[in-house]
Amino acid sequence: MLKNEMKDELLACCKRLKLSRNLVDNGALVEADSKEEYLLRLLTLEVEHREKGRRDRLLKAAGFYGWKTFENYRFDDVKLPSGVTPEYLTRVGFVEEKKNLILYGNVGTGKSHLATAIGIEACKRGLSTGFYRTANLVNRLSEAKKTGRLGKLMSSLSKLDLLICDEWGYVPLDREAAQLLFQIISDSYERRSVIITTNLEFSRWVGIFYDEQMTAAIIDRLVHHSYLLLFDGPSNRVRDSLMRREG
Repeated sequence: MLKNEMKDELLACCKRLKLSRNLVDNGALVEADSKEEYLLRLLTLEVEHREKGRRDRLLKAAGFYGWKTFENYRFDDVKLPSGVTPEYLTRVGFVEEKKNLILYGNVGTGKSHLATAIGIEACKRGLSTGFYRTANLVNRLSEAKKTGRLGKLMSSLSKLDLLICDEWGYVPLDREAAQLLFQIISDSYERRSVIITTNLEFSRWVGIFYDEQMTAAIIDRLVHHSYLLLFDGPSNRVRDSLMRREG
């Protein structure tokens, strides 16, 4: 069999076995002292290729608004609760434990940056993640309900390992929107981890939902298995702006 014909046959086999053509390409490059070692190296490269592809798909699907990582992130002005360390957040250990994070503090103190960095790290570790500005998530839920696609969207959200609701409480909700958001939080309870970034203390959440019982129920479900991170430093954006002026 000619070399080109052999390659075509190999590609056809890979397609039928749902393997990437990457396997064929690497086959010409791998060197080994035995057939077993050759096969192991070839399959190891295929596993690495698949894992990278999955990570890339997860990062694309997550919906991050920007690329923020732990590199150079400063925890100086973040009060971490007992049992939570920067290393614990970096390895997203709380997701495996199905615990939540509530990031509370003034605007511009690094809450969204940290939430994004955690989300990106979760994707890199093969965890399905969804990043939403809360108002946008509510709009999507409301639109899906109007068009009969709410079930599909809810099913998609239910498959997440980590749901991030950024800017929680920035926009008041009407009753229907509040009920939809409550449904998401209720469905997530003890099933997946949730990260919320907010500048509103719990006592003011009733101003978002306009229903004391619903507000109490949401807080109860979020707080039961959660860590509260306090951001009490100055606004990073204001500080950076002042630094540029002084420079």
